[in-house]
Amino acid sequence: MNPSVADLMRANLLDVFNEPDPGRLAAAVATTYAQDVVWYEPDRVVRGREALLLRALELREQSPDWTFRPDGPVSVNHDLGHLGFRYGPAGGNPVVRGMDIAHCRDGVIVELYTFVTEGGPAA
Repeated sequence: MNPSVADLMRANLLDVFNEPDPGRLAAAVATTYAQDVVWYEPDRVVRGREALLLRALELREQSPDWTFRPDGPVSVNHDLGHLGFRYGPAGGNPVVRGMDIAHCRDGVIVELYTFVTEGGPAA
């Protein structure tokens, strides 16, 4: 049985972008995204699982002690999911707020759009 859109949104935020272990991160990427996933960040477009994995590792290296936390529940409309997030030092106040919107198909994310709404370079 394929994961639900809500499950994929939580996996995207928590299992991928919060995972410090590269092996577990790679496994989460493989099960969460389509091979040809496209991730639209405010300042770049990342294409494919491999590139998404490298970008997730890069973000982790930039702020190793920071974590993503959900900011509200997952919203689902057919094959689209939305989840707000807070990002900052573990146990501290968020420095960045934003949201992810994902188009899902056949149990994986095929397109991911990240919006930064407070803090960060695009706010």
